[in-house]
Amino acid sequence: MSVGARTGAITALDHVVVGVRDLDAAVRATATLLGREPSWRGTHPDAGTANALFRLENSYLELLSPDGGEGAQGRVLAQRLDEQGEGLFALALATDDAEAFAVRLNAWDVNVARPREGRGVAAEGSAERRWSAVLMPAQASRGLMLLAIEHRAGSLPEVAPTAAHDATVTALDHLVVFSPDLEGSRVLYGDILGLRLALDRTFDDRGQRILFFRVGGATVEVVGSAEPQESRPGPDRLWGLAWRVPDVDATRERLVAAGFAVSGVRPGAKPGTRVCTVRGEPLGVPTLLIAADPSEDPFDDRDEAVR
Repeated sequence: MSVGARTGAITALDHVVVGVRDLDAAVRATATLLGREPSWRGTHPDAGTANALFRLENSYLELLSPDGGEGAQGRVLAQRLDEQGEGLFALALATDDAEAFAVRLNAWDVNVARPREGRGVAAEGSAERRWSAVLMPAQASRGLMLLAIEHRAGSLPEVAPTAAHDATVTALDHLVVFSPDLEGSRVLYGDILGLRLALDRTFDDRGQRILFFRVGGATVEVVGSAEPQESRPGPDRLWGLAWRVPDVDATRERLVAAGFAVSGVRPGAKPGTRVCTVRGEPLGVPTLLIAADPSEDPFDDRDEAVR
């Protein structure tokens, strides 16, 4: 294989999608939480949705709402909001070649269609973003809305923080997935998707076992019971997000002043980390803030679960 050849491999945790009812209100709350304005506001004319994107160092957060159109995704999202309320809706992983990724999945007997072309149009002006995406069938993704995306045109500009750098969110540290079948999830993320299993750890005091998959400077933490069982029916569930901050004390102080309810700062499960919880589950998402000792590699493997 030549240097630089595209393989369809997963290269990063591209973005997480939070479904919201009122996009304007969600943007205001998220801009305060993260300490930065969105890099993009727009619509998906073919999907019946509108969105806002917040760019971070290693990923981005997408707020997605139905836009009143006829698109299938807008109808699915509207039904989800009616049934479950706001919260984590989808996980998108980055691939260098959507076509090759689909071929890789089919080699695992995961029957997927060819990549679908997507288009986003800016809310103001004529800018567009285009991509190719492969949506995994629910049976293969263990019930999650899980896709791989190859960006083709358009970019997300960097937006300067609206607060002091030390008091802002700079990156996604980890995403938490609850699974009733850790072995099935290990096969999905490790074998089929090819993410690196950095750590498999049991927390006896919590009765939990957690699989830590690393990709592109972020972690997918898959949490399940530490008790072995022969059969664990039911789908996986996207649960919570942990945001990386330079200074957890400064960030907590800023959020409390802005009206957020935030726990006290405590030591994280990983030595050298300090964390606090944003209470009330903003937009239906359990939310943790985490800071590491400056002497440590900020992209080292994490073992801190949202709690």
